[in-house]
Amino acid sequence: MTSLRKRFESRAMNALRWLVDMDRLTKFSVVLIADALSCIAAVWISFSLRLGEWDLWSSAIGTMMAITLPLWLAIFLWRGTYQYVVRFSGLGTMIDIATSCLLMMIILASIFLIHTPAGVPRTVAVIQPLVFAVLLMVSRVIARYALFDLLNQREFIGNLHRVLIYGAGSAGRQLAVSLRHEANMTLCGYIDDDRRLTGKRLDRVRVHNSEDVTRLIESLSVDTVFLALPRISRKERETIVRKFENVSVRVMILPAMGDLLTGSISVGDLRQIEITDLLGRDPVPPNQLLLRHTVERRKIMVTGAGGSIGSELCRQISRLNPAQIILVEMTEHALYTIEGELREAQRGGQLGADVSIHAELGNVADEDAVHRLFHRWRPDTVFHAAAYKHVPLVEENVIAGMRNNIFGTLNCALEAQRVGTRHFILVSTDKAVRPTNVMGASKRVCELILQGLATRDDETRFAIVRFGNVLGSSGSVVPRFQRQIRAGGPVTLTHRDVTRYFMTIPEAAQLVIQAAGMAEGGEVYVLDMGEPIRIYDLARAMINLSGLTIRDTSSPEGDIEICEIGLRKGEKLYEEILIGNSPKPTHHPRIMQAREDLIPLDVLSAKLDRLSAVLKQGDQADALRMLSFLVPEFVGEQSSNRVVQMVNEGGMA
Repeated sequence: MTSLRKRFESRAMNALRWLVDMDRLTKFSVVLIADALSCIAAVWISFSLRLGEWDLWSSAIGTMMAITLPLWLAIFLWRGTYQYVVRFSGLGTMIDIATSCLLMMIILASIFLIHTPAGVPRTVAVIQPLVFAVLLMVSRVIARYALFDLLNQREFIGNLHRVLIYGAGSAGRQLAVSLRHEANMTLCGYIDDDRRLTGKRLDRVRVHNSEDVTRLIESLSVDTVFLALPRISRKERETIVRKFENVSVRVMILPAMGDLLTGSISVGDLRQIEITDLLGRDPVPPNQLLLRHTVERRKIMVTGAGGSIGSELCRQISRLNPAQIILVEMTEHALYTIEGELREAQRGGQLGADVSIHAELGNVADEDAVHRLFHRWRPDTVFHAAAYKHVPLVEENVIAGMRNNIFGTLNCALEAQRVGTRHFILVSTDKAVRPTNVMGASKRVCELILQGLATRDDETRFAIVRFGNVLGSSGSVVPRFQRQIRAGGPVTLTHRDVTRYFMTIPEAAQLVIQAAGMAEGGEVYVLDMGEPIRIYDLARAMINLSGLTIRDTSSPEGDIEICEIGLRKGEKLYEEILIGNSPKPTHHPRIMQAREDLIPLDVLSAKLDRLSAVLKQGDQADALRMLSFLVPEFVGEQSSNRVVQMVNEGGMA
């Protein structure tokens, strides 16, 4: 009996495959024949319902068939009902069938009012289209189930994903319709914050409350959650996403409604959850006056133009109608990449055709090269983003790091003054605050240089913009975690208690440009980075939201292990944004102004001259000792003996 059933199922599946594989004309012919038979059946049924007896043939039945068959075909072809693909029939198909049959009913009733054929009851003109519509809808549902759902499920080979949709609104329901076409996904239910929907069913699928998602996921054996809430704010999305960060479940999200340009929502619109969804800060609309104040119709120079921040500054500046963009970069490939991207944008119309783009290959630590660049282009505004920023590398290459960061900034700032640049903006870092590494200390010296130069009675307005880590940069921990998770682990972090501030690259670049628009001279602007994030919690969330489990002593069978490798040289557990206290508010809610001490320019210049001489000699120990004098709060590992050296040499003043 079992073998007979298997043979029948096999033949049925083969027949369904044959139907699916037919050419379009053959499929259309099959549908027409099936609908014609349904039309004839509807005539028989309508007569039996009206007369109370079953009769397969009479002159009245023949007359009715002769009227309804050509009328059905004409109306359905005219209205394009057969343009729908039968195996993807949905609500739209059903509505179109009902509308066509209603039109058919109106025409039949009109004909019968003028002249009723002999033996044909007038009510049959109403009953037949209704029965016909029901037969067509039932046939479409059966065809869809047999040709698509059943065939796909039987032929699918692979892992079956059990899915929950968070959001029982219109987007969630559209997504559920799309899931029916995914053979590898089974919808187990909806989650919604609205208590009134709890226990209700949408198309036979139950709606659950969002209070205890952990228990719900475990009880339903769910491995994937789709967030179908495209209209919520970033803060609301962050709150929802954090409900799943301690559960091993893959979380995917629909983009914002503005990004869904089509009227339908499908599985293809979903994207993996990103760390930006955990930041919880809604973007503040940019102040267009601040954005354009230092950029529009001006010659803009960006140093470090191929870096993470530098390249994003170039992209955003290019959209603000500058007269020229001068890209300064020491790495050939990075310069080639950003120049090519801007020229491609120009060809595509995203960048004005009258904007001049100039790529300059050069090192800002080269005083002669900087002199030539500034005197050739005489920029109106300079965004100085060129710097060595990887803490461990600069810690191992002290001379190169200090020369590039400190004297690259000094060279550019002095030349900007000489050629009459109106605004000079330094892109700084939170590591400059009470630094424990050479990179941070060198950036603090850069800040002191600009603060000192700003005290001169000069037309150049110097300003500093300080912020923390940017997501997706070459030095960010997030891309490394993503690579390690894709590779199966382990995920490595320096210390489980390390915390960092995070901001997206576009957000940081946009705020830097707006801060430039507020600069009067010597300000240290600090960007609002939100709350610091514990890196260990970040690693856990990224693993869990990828649908994987954490392997530790309590769960030795987990997928990914988190390993601590120890703090790197010069690395701090906690980063800070301010040296002093009580930052001043500005015209922008995300930009504050710090109140910090500076070194008089004549004193600073003398110390920088001595530092330059030491760097030329290549004396690393002496360079570190002098760096400690310039930045007294610098407590780097290699400067622990500076007090003894100060006493022995009588200071540096």
